Amino acid sequence: METLLEQIESGKLWQFPGGIHPPEQKTLSNQQPIARLPLPDKLILPLKQHIGANGSLLVNSGEHVLKGQALTAPGTNWSLPIHAPTSGTIEAIKPMPSAHPSALPELSIILRPDGEDKWTPLNPISDISTLDNKQLIDIIHQAGIAGMGGAGFPTYVKADSPKPIEFLVVNGIECEPYITADDRLMREHAKEIIAGVEVLQGILKPQKVLFGIEDNKPEAIAAITAAAQHNQDILVRSVPTKYPSGGEKQLVKLLTSKEVPSAGIPADIGVLVQNVGTLFAIWQAIFEGKPLIERVVTVTGNTITQPSNVWALLGTEIKHLLDSQGFSPVEAQRVVMGGPMMGFTLPSVRIPVVKTTNCILAPDNQELAIPGDEKACIRCSACADACPQSLLPQQLQWFAKGKEYQKLEEYNLFDCIECGACSYVCPSEIPLVQYYRVAKADIREQKLEQVKAERAKERFEARKERLEREQEERQNKHKRRSAGAAPKAADKEKVQEALSRVKDKQSDKSAVQAAIARAKAKRGENGELEPDNSAIAEERAKRKAQARKYKEEKTDQPESTDKKDAVAAAIARAKAKKAAAQTAPESEPAAADDKKAAVAAAIARAKAKKAAAEDTAEPEVNAAPSDKKAAVAAAIARAKAKKAAKEAQEAGESAGEQAEAAPTESAEEDPRKAAVAAAIARAK
Repeated sequence: METLLEQIESGKLWQFPGGIHPPEQKTLSNQQPIARLPLPDKLILPLKQHIGANGSLLVNSGEHVLKGQALTAPGTNWSLPIHAPTSGTIEAIKPMPSAHPSALPELSIILRPDGEDKWTPLNPISDISTLDNKQLIDIIHQAGIAGMGGAGFPTYVKADSPKPIEFLVVNGIECEPYITADDRLMREHAKEIIAGVEVLQGILKPQKVLFGIEDNKPEAIAAITAAAQHNQDILVRSVPTKYPSGGEKQLVKLLTSKEVPSAGIPADIGVLVQNVGTLFAIWQAIFEGKPLIERVVTVTGNTITQPSNVWALLGTEIKHLLDSQGFSPVEAQRVVMGGPMMGFTLPSVRIPVVKTTNCILAPDNQELAIPGDEKACIRCSACADACPQSLLPQQLQWFAKGKEYQKLEEYNLFDCIECGACSYVCPSEIPLVQYYRVAKADIREQKLEQVKAERAKERFEARKERLEREQEERQNKHKRRSAGAAPKAADKEKVQEALSRVKDKQSDKSAVQAAIARAKAKRGENGELEPDNSAIAEERAKRKAQARKYKEEKTDQPESTDKKDAVAAAIARAKAKKAAAQTAPESEPAAADDKKAAVAAAIARAKAKKAAAEDTAEPEVNAAPSDKKAAVAAAIARAKAKKAAKEAQEAGESAGEQAEAAPTESAEEDPRKAAVAAAIARAK
């Protein structure tokens, strides 16, 4: 049994269900070579001319551009760039009517040609073997090439197929009546088309290339066969003329016997399909460095004086094409973009040519009759017999009228290729395809709304989770702050308690001071004289300083030095004592009493000094007791001194009363001398 590849190589063809044979009307336009048109006054370039997203603008209004210069940059989501078809100035960037039955405005670039038609620098590739597949695909991408058979699918996406491709199918069928653009292109540029095929061959590595052409194009078949004879892997196949043989799924069935699954694409079964116009654009992009800025368009119909194919710059208004070919409109004239089966009537002739425009049909009223009123379905099943997808057109129409979208999907509405065969054969003149298009648009809109709702729900849930998370974080943060504030509060309480204790102590001291002040005030009120103890306090401070100094020096000096110092201090005190005794005059009783008082005070100070010196001579281990003893001795000495001074004062007063004749100067000088002597003794 022969394998599939062997059957294909033997030239076997298969059949697809349904199909019709409408009048071809191709001889009107395929007899003349492809013509060049004069530059139009302006070009309208929609940013989106393909299936996918717009590119991002690279130019601004008022900017001058060169022919072939990129006007947009491709992004994600199957985005393609557009290029300037000629040199000129960007007049405006604004929404303009689109090439669609509704003519909905789309953002477009309006280019005013300058007449020079000056090219931007090009980068042709002379040897593609120096480039890898990724580089070749990038060139195709940057050239802005989309499927030129009508769908407008980005070519670089197909070329970068993640699935292995067994067969590369080239679509040269062009089954729609009136259209001959591919026919003339194959006749005049067969070698370039085959070169484009070989570029994809190198990228995809298919087993075979199957080039299908309808048998009503013998010149094209001959030209392609001659151009491909050097490549044994390119198999040119002539297929029977039947509409819609040019449909992607139908052509795959014809040439390979494989059926594309429902809701699938040919790549799912290892097949990739490309149009001849697309392959020619690939050749231009690789070997000439030219982006897609023009295409072949068939301008035909009984109202056209010179029906033919023309090279139309993208963005050229339909009116310019019609006027260039001798357009003679009739009453209630219709202009169709595309063929009579799958095309649509334009609401205005100011619509531009885009990448998917292959034909402009301007028929008279006899050539393409105006559809009559829709009648009731007679259930003849002619539509089901003609459907190449084996669908149930009548059932789909009922569901579409009732807006039963779920039923429509169950009956595979989206498998419909909108070929128009069902509408063509319907005796009730029901516009079945129109029903299907509206239903598809409604379902897409419904699904888009569902997607938007799901995304909104996701955003809402994400926001809700974020708010809950932030609230939880705030609560945890508050808890952490509270937990950290507890020890601080305890510390503050401790500090407050300490401050309270200090204040209590200070209040106690202030109470003592107040008591002392009251006692002094009371004593002052009683008339008692308080002795002036400032000198004694000063002496006491000096002794304390000497004691501290002595302690510091004692740690570094030997014990014998301490003894010598003690002896020297004792000798000094004795000398002072002796000197004080000698300075007192014996003949004056009042002075003698003063001398005695001074001597007693000096003796008391000497004893206190000695006691302090002895206390400082004690070992360091007895430092605390010695300090206490010294303090006690000093207090005793001060008390004795105070008592002696008081007695001396009283004695002096009585002596003054008894001996008034005694000279007062000598009485005043003797105590001074005694004080001076005592000070000298202390200094020594």
